[in-house]
Amino acid sequence: MSKANVAKRYAEALFQLGQEKSKLDAMEPELLIVKEVFENNKEFNAFLQHPRVSNEKKKQLIKEAFQGFSADVVNTLNLLVDRHSEYAVTSIIDHFVSLVQGAKGIAEAYVYSVRELTEDEKKQLSTTFAKKLNKHELIIVNIVDPTILGGVKIKIGNTIYDGSIKGKLDRLERKIVTAN
Repeated sequence: MSKANVAKRYAEALFQLGQEKSKLDAMEPELLIVKEVFENNKEFNAFLQHPRVSNEKKKQLIKEAFQGFSADVVNTLNLLVDRHSEYAVTSIIDHFVSLVQGAKGIAEAYVYSVRELTEDEKKQLSTTFAKKLNKHELIIVNIVDPTILGGVKIKIGNTIYDGSIKGKLDRLERKIVTAN
């Protein structure tokens, strides 16, 4: 099974568990800390993925590293160790966070602009597109891309709204080429 499928299944199961126990708001920050540890601690990852280290030693490390975390989070990590799927932890957490955001009516928007947007501009884009998409909130991630020349290009999920000058020029070029 692919890493994406593994991540999606575990994330959905963890999400359902959190919903049933009404613990989504507590699990999300814990999982974000777990993700940070997995992304930033190479030795930790190397230890967990080493084939000669026993599962019991790996589980002991998880227990010590994430002491005080909810049993559901620690048990999920232990299950991933048992199934040799430690490699999927960050993807699982990413999927989990997107499921939580979807349940809360929150979406993430990647806004490509020629310069860094001001807080007011981000707020305005967030308000406008949140209404359009029937979301409570839109989290704006601004990416500076000088190749778009001007305007903005917004990617929300699988949908792209292209109001950039480069996008308009590309569409104009396609119309001219197809007209001939």
